[in-house]
Amino acid sequence: MSQQNGGAPGGRDIFLVSNSVDELGGVTTWSHQMARLFSERGHRVQVIGITPVAEELRQRLPQELPYGTTTLYDAHPPQARALHGIKGRLNAPERRRQASRRAGMRARAEKLSELFRAARPGAVVIVTQVWAMEWVALADTKGLTVIGMSHESYEASHKSSRAARVRRHYREVDRLLVLTEEDADLWIRAGMENVASMPNPLPFMPDSPAPRTGKVVASIGRLSFEKGLDLLLDAWADVAPRHPDWVLRIYGAGAEEPALRAHCASLGLSDSVEWRGSTDDVLGALREASVFAQASRAEGFPITLLEAMAAGLAVAAFDCAPGVREIVTHGEDGLLARLGNTMELAAHLDALMSDRGLRDRLGDTGFRRVRRYSSAEITDRWEALMAFLER
Repeated sequence: MSQQNGGAPGGRDIFLVSNSVDELGGVTTWSHQMARLFSERGHRVQVIGITPVAEELRQRLPQELPYGTTTLYDAHPPQARALHGIKGRLNAPERRRQASRRAGMRARAEKLSELFRAARPGAVVIVTQVWAMEWVALADTKGLTVIGMSHESYEASHKSSRAARVRRHYREVDRLLVLTEEDADLWIRAGMENVASMPNPLPFMPDSPAPRTGKVVASIGRLSFEKGLDLLLDAWADVAPRHPDWVLRIYGAGAEEPALRAHCASLGLSDSVEWRGSTDDVLGALREASVFAQASRAEGFPITLLEAMAAGLAVAAFDCAPGVREIVTHGEDGLLARLGNTMELAAHLDALMSDRGLRDRLGDTGFRRVRRYSSAEITDRWEALMAFLER
């Protein structure tokens, strides 16, 4: 399952390894954005996924890509299960299943090794998700720079099993990159000495801010528990009656959509909430709005928040992670509410919807400041890091 890349003279060979090459979500979007940016700098890029994903979870990618893609498995490998105690050790069928899984992992890791051995000197392997690192760790990476990444906050990582896997699989890589300096400090204090930070780049940088004339509050993101659309609807229920000429426009899709629509109806908000589904024109959607709202329970370095500020919208968001605080300075280029405090978020939305001058001041400031995350700036930082690690 491979698409070949003709490459370009000069530059490095860069391998971007993720759980999947086309799964819906921010990591996939980041991987293909960076693959395009690296390709434009003359590097030869290969995007590698471990497994395919179900059709309903697949991100639509362009038919023609300026880089190669490869998926190691034709179907998802069996899940790993712990064998506890004597009963577990005597579970012969499960032991055979796990032995088969390990053999399959070694075979797929050898496919990685073949790709890596064909690389030119100075090649770099960037592992975007720690599960994918389990295969990279089995592969032959001799002579290559290996960079591991965690695209979530330190706190979110430690609420799952991923923190332990980060420690186990990323301890010996050349660099572990997290999204903010605050998270890097937390990992360093926890004993990981190879950590640095690297923010996500903006996918676009308009020449001028949105007109901010539409009486629209926009929200863009996956319709999942983590993105907190139920909390945003609760906040909207507080503020909507005071602004009957405004609408909340929700862009996104996901498994939670039926429950969220039912919640919306139960709050009596059907007339003031528009469900627009996924959009391929994020900037166009943002330019029709005047305010952007984000009610996530957890984030890494939220691209949609960057996009909204790049579009010149005034933003109101939950202060749910260091990535949010690094992007938004409360009262200067946006408004932050305490995580889960829907009344506080509603008050921020009310202030922005009521005061055109406040919307314009915060939106214009955010539009200027967010340029520090331009694709050129972040790609320069990546090039400098790779050159430093090669020495």
